[in-house]
Amino acid sequence: MENMNNEEKDLKQEEAAAVNEELTDAVNEEQKDCKEGKNSKKEKKAEKKASAKVAELEKRIAELEEKNNKFEEKALKDKDDYIRLMAEFDNFRRRTAQEKLDLVSTASEEIIKGILPILDDFERAVKALAETEDSASAKEGTELIYNKLVGFLKSKGLARIETEGKDFDTDFFEAVAQFPVQEEDKKGKIFDVVQAGYTLNGKVIRFAKVVVAI
Repeated sequence: MENMNNEEKDLKQEEAAAVNEELTDAVNEEQKDCKEGKNSKKEKKAEKKASAKVAELEKRIAELEEKNNKFEEKALKDKDDYIRLMAEFDNFRRRTAQEKLDLVSTASEEIIKGILPILDDFERAVKALAETEDSASAKEGTELIYNKLVGFLKSKGLARIETEGKDFDTDFFEAVAQFPVQEEDKKGKIFDVVQAGYTLNGKVIRFAKVVVAI
């Protein structure tokens, strides 16, 4: 009887140990599942956080690209404005320089125009002296002064319009009279000069008054 009780006792102990082992395994398994679940949640949380960071970086990159595009557009506009401003300044500088040259040229033109009647009188005086019996020294002195005046005017660009043997040209001549001629080759040409014409640096400042052969 005592042996049977011991056997039953041992059997109950074995069964208790088996149940305890199963419970331990179940607890371990549950703890393992819980741990894996926690790790999975951490991973998901980390992934979510990383995705948010990537989205933030992409948004930031987009903003920077937009700013960069605006800066490039502004730089191109500033460059275009600078080039246009420099072109306008260059045109202004050229125009101002030309206006100064025109002003100087116009001023000298008006002065020389005022001298031309004096030059005409000088020429008439020289011709008149040549036909008189005045002393040679007086003639020589007058011609010397006349030549100096002509030389000075030539240095400023004054030139006499050539008339001898020239065809009548309204760009240089003003017809004040006509004279009939028999020679066909002389018709339409300058027959005589009433008043000399002049150009200043290539520009006509006084037309030559002429008689035209017809």
